Amino acid sequence: MVNPGDLRRPVRADTPNGREHKMSRKIDETKSLEQIEGIKWPAPPPDATGLVKASYELRKLPMGRLDAHELSRLIGQDIGVPSLLPIALDLLRRTAHDQSLSDFYDDDLLTAALTRRSHVWRSNPGWVTEMKEIIAALDGISSYIREDIQKFLKESSSQK
Repeated sequence: MVNPGDLRRPVRADTPNGREHKMSRKIDETKSLEQIEGIKWPAPPPDATGLVKASYELRKLPMGRLDAHELSRLIGQDIGVPSLLPIALDLLRRTAHDQSLSDFYDDDLLTAALTRRSHVWRSNPGWVTEMKEIIAALDGISSYIREDIQKFLKESSSQK
């Protein structure tokens, strides 16, 4: 788990290979979280959990190579949220259409994004708008995720 204060740190916008998101941020997806944050974690001990070991390794990969499962693991642990949430929102937006065609959608990534602490959403209102657009584009949402959606919508409407 990262220090909650780190979640408010801005993502570097001065990278030449960055992808521009609706928030006018550029995220250099060729860089790893370790490079972007400038923090090298110590190697986990041999008896560390699989999640700790995986998180350690995933922080070393270029962010653009992370798949939905890897993004959900990191975001769900509040690791690299300022850098990874825009990438996750982009992936969720791009795959929302696929969900209506095949009834498959990565609920784990959606849940990881939806359930971030309210200060993450409060400090990034553009992300709230993006998430609402993604939710609106989804059909046949599974029952277990509806509660997360309702909570997100309620909290985001009270932030105005």
